[in-house]
Amino acid sequence: MTSRPIRAAMETVMAYAITPDRCEILQDSSTLVLRLTESLVARVIQDTDGPRQGTEWFERENAIALHLTQAGAPVIPLHPDLPPGPHQHLGYPMNFWQFFTRIPVDPDPHCVGLTLRRCHEAMRHFPTPLPKLAILTESLCILHDRELFPKATQAMLVGHLNNSLAVLSEYPYQPLHGDAHLGNFMNTTVGLLLTDWEDTFAGPVEWDLASAIWNAQLLEKDEATVKAIRDAYGSVDERALHHSLIGRAVVMTAWYPILYPNPNPERQSRLQRRIEWLETMQK
Repeated sequence: MTSRPIRAAMETVMAYAITPDRCEILQDSSTLVLRLTESLVARVIQDTDGPRQGTEWFERENAIALHLTQAGAPVIPLHPDLPPGPHQHLGYPMNFWQFFTRIPVDPDPHCVGLTLRRCHEAMRHFPTPLPKLAILTESLCILHDRELFPKATQAMLVGHLNNSLAVLSEYPYQPLHGDAHLGNFMNTTVGLLLTDWEDTFAGPVEWDLASAIWNAQLLEKDEATVKAIRDAYGSVDERALHHSLIGRAVVMTAWYPILYPNPNPERQSRLQRRIEWLETMQK
């Protein structure tokens, strides 16, 4: 599966007089992440038949990453030896990033809240308009276009998402990360960095905070982690946060069959627990 995307990434960097000296696979899923030199990492979209076509999302990711890097925000920068792109070769969209050494320690929840707040502060000055509530509207299209769940479950998901869209539309918008779960906060030798900006869109800040605390609050019942993140981030609107938690659960549920067509038992369990929690929100 990965040989052609690897070739696409290697040929792209060689076109800019960069010689790959390794091919270290850091992630192999719908997105392939490759370390090609000491400092260069490629992210290649392998799922070219998925809901996202073309390079529009990568264009927004690159633009916000450049802005945040220039603002000194705690993010991984694009690699300076290639044009920002996004690039496309052999049918695969891709972009290129600087490599940072990961520390195999879970992010400190207090640092997560501070990092998210710093990024939000820097993003407020991003000059380019972003689509509003894009991951929600995109997920709603997926639920309308694909039969992913039993009819009653599918209808419940659509109903929740329409309601969250209506409520969140009432609040002030600003640029967001869009998918700020704890897995996208990377502990490195230079500190905690927020990565993977592919889902960036405009919406209430509560959406990103909900993404950061969802698993801890609703799956793991880890009140200490939730409190540390929230205390470090600062005050938010509780109604917007509540509907962001619901919307986040629906978005993750809608995307699960696409991202994980053959889920292991743990993923199956997490999906079922999300659906069960959403069912309680109907009562």
